[in-house]
Amino acid sequence: MADASVPSFKAADLVIELSSTPKNKQDEVTFGNNFTDHMLTVDWSASEGWQAPLIKPFGNLSLHPACSSLHYGIQLFEGLKAFRGDDNQLRLFRPMLNMSRMSNTAKRACLPAFDQSEFLECIRRLVEIDQDWVPHSDSGSLYIRPTFLGTEQSLGIKKPAHALLYVILCRVGSYFNSGAESLSLWADPKYTRAWKGGTGNYKMGGNYGCSLFAQYEAEDHGCQQVLWLYGEDHQITEAGTMNIFLHWINEDGEEELATPPLDGIILPGVTRQSILELTRKWGEFKVTERYLTMSQLCSALKQLRVKGVFGSGTACLICPIGHIVYQGENLHVPCQDKKSQLASRIAKELTDIKYGRTASDWTFLV
Repeated sequence: MADASVPSFKAADLVIELSSTPKNKQDEVTFGNNFTDHMLTVDWSASEGWQAPLIKPFGNLSLHPACSSLHYGIQLFEGLKAFRGDDNQLRLFRPMLNMSRMSNTAKRACLPAFDQSEFLECIRRLVEIDQDWVPHSDSGSLYIRPTFLGTEQSLGIKKPAHALLYVILCRVGSYFNSGAESLSLWADPKYTRAWKGGTGNYKMGGNYGCSLFAQYEAEDHGCQQVLWLYGEDHQITEAGTMNIFLHWINEDGEEELATPPLDGIILPGVTRQSILELTRKWGEFKVTERYLTMSQLCSALKQLRVKGVFGSGTACLICPIGHIVYQGENLHVPCQDKKSQLASRIAKELTDIKYGRTASDWTFLV
């Protein structure tokens, strides 16, 4: 339901300009390269407020050279997907969680508020228009990238008086193209992804750009991603751009699925929240949000108490982790048989919901 207390654009005012030159739709694509025919844009200014939302042919943006998003990183984004079910119905997975997270990030970035339900309806219309781009396959989907920029046309660090909210879509397959069944991580405390009081729990572009240097150093060490550590006790925080889960027999002899808590340095992932809710509903083992350190993980690996480690996120869903390079050691993380592996079971249950094979109020019909 729309929130009348928030000054916002309205989906009822949506203007639609259809493309006269549709693109070719490639079946096999690199993640993030094959964009659809249309995009959604909504302009805002402090003097005039929100303008009518516009769906128009996909194209370049025109930005002033002094644009505040370019100079000061006043920018944020979201990521969600549309899935084509076995019944040919298109579904979004828990999109209001993305809308809420985007709204929270916008507030932190001093960008204007918007009505989350109205924005979601505009996104639904965009996906509906470009629905032919959604693959007829449960190995592919349509990636949705809402983006919010400060477009202040002057230099100086200040709250933007102009902003642009827009959405682009692209057809995607697998996020990781290595062909490996599990990922390898490089853990070195000299790099920090986020810190207390910072913006690590918000989805800002700057959180990702500053991680590139460490990512390439991880590759120099023969690893695919970075295992981000924090503090003198080397707390485990995230794996690359994923939330991380540890499935083990804990120090008290209990079977446990654990993930770091949302304490300001962890991104509140939609997949992360869904995994916690799903496994707690099973009631088969302990499910906790608590601090985990490399010392605890190393001890558990030596004592053969680790059942598995995996990352989660919208782009990859679930990704098992097989090796961690830490302080000169190559730590082997056990991966169970695929049929019994917890990560595979979770992935199947979430996939069945997304593609409509399991009825759930977690899906939003397009």
